[in-house]
Amino acid sequence: MSLVSIILPYFNKEKYIKETIRSLLNQTYQNFEIIIVDDEISDESNSILTKIKELDRRIFILKNLKNLGAGYSRNKAIKFSKGDFLAFCDCDDLWDKNKLSKQLQFMKKLNIDACYTSYKVINYHGKIIGERKAKSKLNYNNLLNSCDIGLSTVIIKKKLLNNLKIFFPNIKTKEDYILWLKLAKKGVIFFGINEKLTKWRKLKNSLSDSSIQKIFDGYRVYNTYLNYGFIKSLFRLFILAVNSILKK
Repeated sequence: MSLVSIILPYFNKEKYIKETIRSLLNQTYQNFEIIIVDDEISDESNSILTKIKELDRRIFILKNLKNLGAGYSRNKAIKFSKGDFLAFCDCDDLWDKNKLSKQLQFMKKLNIDACYTSYKVINYHGKIIGERKAKSKLNYNNLLNSCDIGLSTVIIKKKLLNNLKIFFPNIKTKEDYILWLKLAKKGVIFFGINEKLTKWRKLKNSLSDSSIQKIFDGYRVYNTYLNYGFIKSLFRLFILAVNSILKK
């Protein structure tokens, strides 16, 4: 059985992390390790994560020396990981118990490198407020127009990142979108499973909910990381913004 490394950066999610970890531990596929990176680095986070580690011997806690962001934290966990597959989850999201088993079976059957799923959108209280449907597959041109891959739904072969030397960038939001784009630009296709195997928690006042931050980082996606010019970057940002609004 292939080992799966589940990676979670931790910052100010004390209200949700225990429920999140429980959903990971309850998987029907049990050959995994959970790597949590403490990016809060406080007495509170140390206490919370120490208790989390006691839940299962497969849980590992890494600590940053200072707050460095989710992208850096995920890269640190990737280097530490021992799995053949990498799965990503935010510390306030939830997994269906069959998520790993269904995605791994799907990936091995089709011999593919990257997979994502449909997911439900939940609010602060865990109430379902929406859903996102996964397309059968996404390539570079598809992804340029819209970020349709939920981070916590993704499973990817570790060797793919190592071989291509592509990892998460150091940016406050959209770091996952940049990684998917860079991989897709190299010819990687993301295959989707139209089953809602994850619940993504949409919170107010989070970085991902900040319109100004998203606009700034959205421009950087195209201008800084894809090396598009000023006008082309603005044009792509406009299309991305329109598609984001249409999804709401």
